[in-house]
Amino acid sequence: MERAEYEHYVQAFNDRDYDKVLDFYAPGARIGFFGIDLSDRDAFKRFYSFLHSYVKESVVIERFASSDELVALEGIIRVEGLRDLTADVLKAQGLAQFMPIAKGEVQNMRQYIHYHLADGKFTSVGCTMA
Repeated sequence: MERAEYEHYVQAFNDRDYDKVLDFYAPGARIGFFGIDLSDRDAFKRFYSFLHSYVKESVVIERFASSDELVALEGIIRVEGLRDLTADVLKAQGLAQFMPIAKGEVQNMRQYIHYHLADGKFTSVGCTMA
């Protein structure tokens, strides 16, 4: 995957175009991070629809590397509170591992994201934070 194609993926994510985002994934792809499993389209849409009703999230690419089998990204995930996302709300959604964020607060998180590829489609994704 070339960087320009990956940038289209990031733009779709930043635009909240979940169907377009998911078109980059192979059928049966494993999407998991921070204890969350989003291995089907419905789970992905449910999670991000919930999260993005509370925050505006965007990805800024800082470093990018790619081969036929892997895309590796280092970037900043910027999260801005649109309304209060409290610990109680997160816990009720089974997301106690996530940090609360208040309306107007901004969190910038450095993330390292690895995507496995097959035939130009993501088959799995995982990430960690610094």
